[in-house]
Amino acid sequence: MPRLLSLLVCVALLQLSGVPAGAQSTKSEYLLAQIGQAPKRAVPIPNKPVAEDEVARAARINNWTVGVAGGLLEGTFVRYAADLGKALDDGDNLRVLPIVTYGAVGNVTDLIYLKGVDFAITYADVLDHFKNVEKIPGIERRINYVIPMFQGEVHLYVRPEIRTIQDLAGKKVGFNTVGSAANYTGDIVFKRLGIKVDQVFQNNALAIEAMRKGELAGIVHVVGKPNDLFTKLKPEPGFHFLPVEYGDKFADYYVPAELTSADYPNLIPPGQSVQTISVSGLLAVYNWKTDTDRYRRCVRFIEYLFNRFDKLREPPYQPGWRQINLAGSIPGWTRFAPTQELIDKAARTTVDAGLARQQAARAAPNNAAEQERLFREFLEWSKQQKRQ
Repeated sequence: MPRLLSLLVCVALLQLSGVPAGAQSTKSEYLLAQIGQAPKRAVPIPNKPVAEDEVARAARINNWTVGVAGGLLEGTFVRYAADLGKALDDGDNLRVLPIVTYGAVGNVTDLIYLKGVDFAITYADVLDHFKNVEKIPGIERRINYVIPMFQGEVHLYVRPEIRTIQDLAGKKVGFNTVGSAANYTGDIVFKRLGIKVDQVFQNNALAIEAMRKGELAGIVHVVGKPNDLFTKLKPEPGFHFLPVEYGDKFADYYVPAELTSADYPNLIPPGQSVQTISVSGLLAVYNWKTDTDRYRRCVRFIEYLFNRFDKLREPPYQPGWRQINLAGSIPGWTRFAPTQELIDKAARTTVDAGLARQQAARAAPNNAAEQERLFREFLEWSKQQKRQ
C-alpha cells in the first residue's frame, strides 16, 4: 500500500509540475504500469468483412443500395422516403435506405457532400439558396430532379394577440430547426413582405410549448398538409393559423393554397379555410458521371420507381402519391437524363397503345374479344421491350 500511495503522489506531482501534458501522460502511464494498473489500450476491431464468404455477402448488400435523404421525424419528407424504401425494396436487387435528416436545405447539402446519399427530397425554391447564398459552383449541373412531388404548404401558427402577419414585426417567431424548409421558405416569406422578425431556431414541439408560455409569438412550418404536428394539437384558446396572401412577390416558385377544416378539424372551424401559399416538393438526385457505380444505382432506382409507381398510389402509402405527375416539370431545375428517357419512352408507348387499339379494331371489326386479345398481346410485347 505504501508503494501505491507513493506512486500516486508522484503522478500528482507530475501533473502540478511544468512538464508538458503529453509527457505527463507518458510518465503517468509508466508509473501506473509499475504497480500493474496500466490503462488498457483499445484494440481496433478487425476491418470488416473478415472472411471470403463475408466479402461476397457484403458486396451483395452494398451493390444495389441507395440512400434517400428524408427529413425530420415530424415532417412530411421522411414519410415519403419511408414509402420509397418499402415500395421499391427488392432484396439484393435494390435496397433503399430512408435517412432522417435536417430537412429541405440540409437534404441538398447532404446530397452534395454526405457519403451514401444519392437522392433527396426537397422543395423547388431551395436551389436558389445554393446558387445565391452558398454559391456552390455548378449547382444546377450537379443536382438534378427526378420527379415533382407533393405541395408543401406554409403553416403560420400564432398566439391570440397576433391578428395579421404584420403584427409579428419585431417579435420572436419559431423557424423550426436549422436546415429545415421553414428556415429558407419562411425567411423568404417575411423578407418579401418586408416584415422583420426575430428568428428562433428550435424543434417545433418545443416551440409550441414556448408559444404557450408567451416566449414565441408564433411558428412557421412548411410541410405537406395535413401534418401530424397540427393534427395532434389540442385547441388552445385564441391560437390560430394566419393567412399568407399569394401575390406577384411569390409568383416564381409558389402557388396559392389553403388550409381547411378538413385538414385540421381541431384547429379550423367547420366550413372555414385559411389562405396560404405552397411550394412544390421534388425528388432530387446527384448527377453522377455515367461511368460510375453510383450512376448505375440511381438509374436502377428510377426504373423501379417508374415500374412500381402504381403501387405507391395505393394504401398504405401516403395519399399524396396519387396527385403526383411523373412527367411534371420543375421551373429552374434540370431533369435527370435517365428520367427524361423513361418519360419519353412512356409517351411513345401511350401513342403506340392507341394505334394498337385501332389496329386491333381493324383486324377483328366484329369481335370484341379478339380485339382485346390482340391488344393484350401488344401490351405483353411492350413489357418485354422495356426489360431489354
